[in-house]
Amino acid sequence: MAKQINFPGTKPTHRLYRVEGDGKNARWIEIGAAWRHGDEMGFSLHCGAMPLHGRIVMRAITERAARPAREAA
Repeated sequence: MAKQINFPGTKPTHRLYRVEGDGKNARWIEIGAAWRHGDEMGFSLHCGAMPLHGRIVMRAITERAARPAREAA
């Protein structure tokens, strides 16, 4: 992914992925990150890429999600 933008004093709370396909055949590619607003009413998003196809999925960062997403071969 391109250069990570950080908001002062915070780490992203979610990752953004471009997903094509379904189930075991789905291909997940990390495209950005999200930061929860202080009032917890929304998010600030940073996208290194904007997909033309597929869908965008936002997932909370967990120990498992912190590892690079595997791409289906």
